[in-house]
Amino acid sequence: MLGIEPKTAQRTWTVAAVLLLLLIVYLVRQTLFVFIIALMFAYLLYPLFDAIDRRLGSRHHAAALAITYILVLSLLAGFGFYIGNHVADEASQFAVQIRKPGFADQVRQWQILNIPVGTQIFSHYSDIVGRLPGATLKVLAASTNLIYLVIVPILSFFILKDGRQIRDSFLEMLNHNRQAVEDTLYDAHTLLLQYMRALLTLCLATLLVFSIVLSLMGIPYASLLAAVAFPLEFIPLVGPLTAAALIVSVTVLTGSHVLWVIIFLGVYRMFQDYVLSPHLMSKGVELHPLLVIFGVFAGEEIGGVKGVFLSVPVLALLRLLYFRLRRNKIVPTQRVRVE
Repeated sequence: MLGIEPKTAQRTWTVAAVLLLLLIVYLVRQTLFVFIIALMFAYLLYPLFDAIDRRLGSRHHAAALAITYILVLSLLAGFGFYIGNHVADEASQFAVQIRKPGFADQVRQWQILNIPVGTQIFSHYSDIVGRLPGATLKVLAASTNLIYLVIVPILSFFILKDGRQIRDSFLEMLNHNRQAVEDTLYDAHTLLLQYMRALLTLCLATLLVFSIVLSLMGIPYASLLAAVAFPLEFIPLVGPLTAAALIVSVTVLTGSHVLWVIIFLGVYRMFQDYVLSPHLMSKGVELHPLLVIFGVFAGEEIGGVKGVFLSVPVLALLRLLYFRLRRNKIVPTQRVRVE
């Protein structure tokens, strides 16, 4: 009617729909991030839930989910009570330590000896101590986000409960390439399971190894430092570097064996990056270090810490999608699983 070819019109509408979808995603990015965290938390629970569900049978789906949550919450409560008290005591002791006049004298002595770290700490020591109350208030203000600690498990509950129905409903809407989409969803499901399992294992390994080795080396606040390194391990590249910097800084401040701590951190990072992580990550999840570094910096520019946190799984999913599309073009009628 307007002199526009049907194919051109269809492509125009497709581009417009994609742009509209991207705009909607940008507008609801905060809410979407909460749902992504809930999805990743659901994948942490899925292996346990699946094992219980298979043992009880499909008729007891809700019971398997309830047992999973009871076991996980009990484990977290016990772990938090056992570790939390010790970590809290060490955090209080460290806060008192840095406020003592003798601590400032020790840092001043480093400045006299022209120790670079000591000079930097001394030049900003008053600012650091003066900012502690303000930093505490900021932490308390940020604690309003603790509501997400309640929301995320609830969302994960519904994802585990109705995930299969949501997937089946989505597939029913597809008239073309349903099999290819189903295979891609299966590969993405497997990839996220492997990634979250590996990530949790790496974090727990960091918590355990740091607690034991730093304690054996006589480093003060070893449990506190390990507890701080544990969640930072979830953030690719930036998190481990931040944890290492904090551990070295505390070691310098307390006058401990700095050189041995640096050697330990370097050896452990090499072991984790080149031995443990490749063993846990499958070929479908493992990414080249250059690609990870690019993704981390790009994610930071796009979404800050949230972008850094999501950079590796997003890159892994894009890699999976690329190989899926390429293999479908080569062998369009054969079902192929991305290894």
